[in-house]
Amino acid sequence: MIDVVLYIHILAATAWIGGALLLFLLGVFIKDIEAQQQTYEHLGPFYGYFESFWLTILLITGGTMFYHFNLIDVLTLDVNESRLGYMMSHKLFYVGTITFLTIIHMSIALKTHKKERSKLQKIISRGSSLMIFFLNLGILWFAMQLRYILS
Repeated sequence: MIDVVLYIHILAATAWIGGALLLFLLGVFIKDIEAQQQTYEHLGPFYGYFESFWLTILLITGGTMFYHFNLIDVLTLDVNESRLGYMMSHKLFYVGTITFLTIIHMSIALKTHKKERSKLQKIISRGSSLMIFFLNLGILWFAMQLRYILS
């Protein structure tokens, strides 16, 4: 049963990180500002709900595996004494940060869809998006290390 949960978790991670990578690359390679704005205007709402769905699946399946492998015990010990504790605590910190940044990013996106964003909203929205992207790469690294330790 836990193999099915892991499979769904990896599928969700693929959708989550793949989507973030796609939008990041669109922002880098579409140089025409108007084309970029139109792309994000049309793709943005779908992408937001798509990513929210997969983030929810990641949190559910991750929590299920966390419970299944009884990893709470690892976190109650000195996390620096255990490679597993170190990796798990860092992954959980990144997941919490990404979840928080996603809520901020989505609230700005939904509030300003088809509207002009203020300079502060642009900075926060783009900054949170960029941080989410790079934290995803960190989570992927920790996930690989955790899978190696747990297998």
